[in-house]
Amino acid sequence: MTKVSNLKSQISDIKILIRLPNWLGDVVMSTAFVAAVRKLYPDSVIDVVIKKELTGIASLIPGLRTVHSFSKQENKGLPGVYRFGKKLAVENYDLFFNLPTSLSSLVMGWATGAKNRVGFAKEGGFFLLTGAYKKPLNVHRVDEYISLLENFTGKTICERRVKLEIDKPRQPDNNRVLINFNSEASSRRMPVDKAKTIINLLTNTFTSAIFTFIGSPNEAAFVEQVVDGAENTDRIENLAGKTDLVSLIHLMAASAAILTTDSGPAHMANSVGTPTIVLFGAGNEHNTAPYNKQNLTVIRYGKLSCEPCVKNTCELYGIPKCMQMIDDLQIIDALGQYLGLS
Repeated sequence: MTKVSNLKSQISDIKILIRLPNWLGDVVMSTAFVAAVRKLYPDSVIDVVIKKELTGIASLIPGLRTVHSFSKQENKGLPGVYRFGKKLAVENYDLFFNLPTSLSSLVMGWATGAKNRVGFAKEGGFFLLTGAYKKPLNVHRVDEYISLLENFTGKTICERRVKLEIDKPRQPDNNRVLINFNSEASSRRMPVDKAKTIINLLTNTFTSAIFTFIGSPNEAAFVEQVVDGAENTDRIENLAGKTDLVSLIHLMAASAAILTTDSGPAHMANSVGTPTIVLFGAGNEHNTAPYNKQNLTVIRYGKLSCEPCVKNTCELYGIPKCMQMIDDLQIIDALGQYLGLS
């Protein structure tokens, strides 16, 4: 393999390692970055490091050679991170891109011995990088990641699309709608009472549609609360905790639409072209909404002085009033575009 000292020009035949982000939605958004790296460095080897719990999603990112699964539980603290990175040193990577901003990920990159280590100058670990760049403010997460590549290479990246690649084309069931009212942050999660109101309204409005709830095993209890006592249960499915990431993405591709909170599943669905309706509470849609604009609808209440905030809990109202006050009729109108039912 040809080694080169100046990796800022368009070249091929080098070994690249990318440390992917730690959250599902961010990993999906980083696919635009991976695609841009693949285009700028054709014929190069591209490997990634990804959080163990998210390893399945990496199989859907085109152009990767090796996926290194990283577990914080198995590699505790900075010493564990260093040992993990050190094991990768045998690969002799030419270039390491660090997308998270944590000190631990910088230590990992340094331990790999990669000749060029590129990332954002955050967490006081800039000295572990050979190329440290300022993180841009008030831009979409996709554009934030790509700015790192642009700053390093001096090239403008025009083509930006978030995409997960599935093994068969999207062939939707026009009667199935996925529902995701969950979120890791309670400020982004739909309150149970509001969720019950919405699902009853949906099943009574779209009388030929099936509504399928999704979620992780940790979110199954919340979904059970929402479904308990719902109307028209013959047209409600609960798959929370019953799908892995790969089977979930195929379910998304086979669905008419998804109604979801600001969360990882919103980005997954958007990445395979499923019509995506996102309900925003906390969080700024200009920074973290699904990136592909086709078949995307963003709904927020937008009348509270505190919107949008970026807190994980609602300190002002206890429950996220910004979610509770979302207009139900806007949801009906948005879904109606794709169901064609009334």
